[in-house]
Amino acid sequence: MTFLASVFHTFVTNWTSTARTGQLSCPAVETYVVRVWLPDEPGALGRVASQIGEIGGDVVGIEILERGAGQAVDELTVALPAGASLDGLLAQIASVPGVAIEDVRAVVGDRPDVAIVSLEVAARLVELEPCKRIDGLAHEVLELFEASWASVIDADTGTALVELGSGPESAWLAAFVLGSRHLEPEDRSSAIPADLAWARIDSRNQVITVGRAAPFRARERRQMVTLARIASGLLVGPPA
Repeated sequence: MTFLASVFHTFVTNWTSTARTGQLSCPAVETYVVRVWLPDEPGALGRVASQIGEIGGDVVGIEILERGAGQAVDELTVALPAGASLDGLLAQIASVPGVAIEDVRAVVGDRPDVAIVSLEVAARLVELEPCKRIDGLAHEVLELFEASWASVIDADTGTALVELGSGPESAWLAAFVLGSRHLEPEDRSSAIPADLAWARIDSRNQVITVGRAAPFRARERRQMVTLARIASGLLVGPPA
């Protein structure tokens, strides 16, 4: 069964079951984001979706975070009906050959489309007063990447301009970034700690860094660089 067929089968099964009861209101669900490693081959994602459907789960969102060396890292947003357990969901996913679970977290409410969220972040930065944009950028990436800490550092002095949460010392971060600034974003996943991401704000010679327990993947690092480029463009000229 193909991936699309699996998703359609899950939808029809759940809808038919609900329709038989005569209650067409939406049942209570719990939503989780599950980050998985799986073979980068046709049908692999469909096999995972089929197993999720076996316990009544519904794959409502998919993000491809990284691909390479025959492996893919995807984030699946899964809605579980009342009565289905998280342990059961993880067991179903792990039963698929070649699939491993990297991270799982609960989501409150609907998870918005990542592309739309990134555009909304950019729009909010544009709307801020120039003197508030660096602080605003730090808060936005902290929330966007569900991070534990974020920091903006002056690359000349190593001084922290913004610090949110409990991250490493600014002097260590500055030294680390200076030592790895020659790396392109796509090379950083293998060359720097997986739990840290950073990007340059070139117009101010500043660096924004962010950290969390879950590893950062290639797509997330590109998002970070793009947002920093937008902020850099907005901050051209002397500080306000």
